[in-house]
Amino acid sequence: MNRVVRIGNCSGFYGDRLPAMREMLEGGELDYVTGDYLAELTMLILGRDRLKNPDLGYAKTFLRQVEDCMGLALDEGVRIVANAGGLNPAGLASALRTVADRLGLSPRIAHVEGDDLLARIDELGFGADLRPLTANAYLGAWGIARCLDAGADIVVTGRVTDASVIVGPAAAHFGWAPDDFDALAGAVVAGHVIECGTQATGGNYAFFTELDDLVRPGFPIAEIEADGTATITKHPDTGGAVTVGTVTAQLLYEVTGGRYANPDVTARIDTAELSREAPDRVRITGVKGEPPPPTLKVCLNALAGFYNEVVFVLTGLDIDAKAQLVRAQIESNLPRRPAELEWILARTDRADADTEETASALLRCTARDPDPDVVGRAFTSTAVEFALASYPGFFVTAPPGPGTAYGVYTAEYVEATRVPHIAVLPDGTRVDIPVAATTRALEPLPDPSVPAPLPPGQTRRVPLGTLAGTRSGDKGGDANIGVWVRSDDEWQWLANTLTADTLKELLPEIEPLPVTRHLLPNLRAVNFVIEGILGRGVASRARFDPQAKGLGEWLRARYLDIPTVLLEKHT
Repeated sequence: MNRVVRIGNCSGFYGDRLPAMREMLEGGELDYVTGDYLAELTMLILGRDRLKNPDLGYAKTFLRQVEDCMGLALDEGVRIVANAGGLNPAGLASALRTVADRLGLSPRIAHVEGDDLLARIDELGFGADLRPLTANAYLGAWGIARCLDAGADIVVTGRVTDASVIVGPAAAHFGWAPDDFDALAGAVVAGHVIECGTQATGGNYAFFTELDDLVRPGFPIAEIEADGTATITKHPDTGGAVTVGTVTAQLLYEVTGGRYANPDVTARIDTAELSREAPDRVRITGVKGEPPPPTLKVCLNALAGFYNEVVFVLTGLDIDAKAQLVRAQIESNLPRRPAELEWILARTDRADADTEETASALLRCTARDPDPDVVGRAFTSTAVEFALASYPGFFVTAPPGPGTAYGVYTAEYVEATRVPHIAVLPDGTRVDIPVAATTRALEPLPDPSVPAPLPPGQTRRVPLGTLAGTRSGDKGGDANIGVWVRSDDEWQWLANTLTADTLKELLPEIEPLPVTRHLLPNLRAVNFVIEGILGRGVASRARFDPQAKGLGEWLRARYLDIPTVLLEKHT
């Protein structure tokens, strides 16, 4: 057994770079190539695919990637693990066998199932408000490990946690036991860093201007050791960079506090320590693990109705009056009023602008209704009919169109003992994977003490992003913003300054919402969880930025009084 298992990731979402699997296989020595293809929105997309064709419900792009790379992976002895099975891992495994036969190859193919609970929603008491289209529990890594122990060359799963496609190979490689919690937690943290692909190598990175080559970032690799210690790196001569900053940013992505629950272990992100080992090599040490919670999270997606929108461009003077006029016209003349009608005025205009675009504001009217006809042509045609009868300079950003289906996301929890976890081995043998023997209810950690504040001194009003990086994202209807700095004195200032109340002052849109702050001193970071900002999830399109990807960058652009002693090193 090698001291290190090298696991490269080639996909962070359904639609990621198609040649990435081949790039990873050709880039250098690996033991595994993994891919994360599933997100909350993806499950809804796959659910609609399955409605059209029961044989679908999996990530079709993965099938194309493996068709291109199957022979290469077998030649190199690299095994492939991915959650691309989505709602139909058995169907994807069958499709892979068909591809293999056509290519004249004989890979050992296995899959993991049991996560799909749609047929049991009444028994489990789910979907009281809306009948779900998908209902999937987040499984862990042991089904993957069992398939690999049986010699599988390719393992596909349904809904497992994102990190599980990395944890499973590491557990199989080292022969970990289910109670090797520290090692498992280290692999979860390494998996969390690389599961979003190029976000670990400079993609979506706050300080991207400090990186030399982002034209085509390489995908990340986790070198995991027997105790769970990991080094994050990438293939030589690929774009992007692996730095303490890029790894920190990804560690803060879509998490809550110091405890990060997975089905196999609760990883203590607050114990992780990062250090630069060499260029493009960042070492993660010290991660502690605890027993997992006794419940599994269940992702429910339902089709909630249909939506449409019209965006009016308001140029020049009297912006508020123009918005008031067109709103009154539309609402008074709609043949049928939609169940929801939302108006948002974005004041993107500025006074005495030297271009027409910068002199213009955007008024977005969004309609939602169970009936597609209510938000279809009847809605958009009403808006267009006033093109010559409304405010001066009337025009819209896009022509009228039909309504589009939208979904809502709900998270539920179920006892792990009520969810089957089945490894279907290459020879067809079905193996039941036992639940964790030791569990512990998940509780938030008490915040560590805030460091002493910096001594009083001169300040200058500048954007927060002068010092701090951020990474934000969605968790159902909630969002998180992780904020980090890069020196101890900056951390002193950040921890004492950026409270939940200060965040609400800086981002007035969140003022009425519950906000929780978590301190992560080892990462010099604070993480905020903002409840309800995304309505009922990304598919409900409740917000301009439905996945909260830009929320952190908005925060970085806000001005604060920052001590000049901290700014001197950045000028």
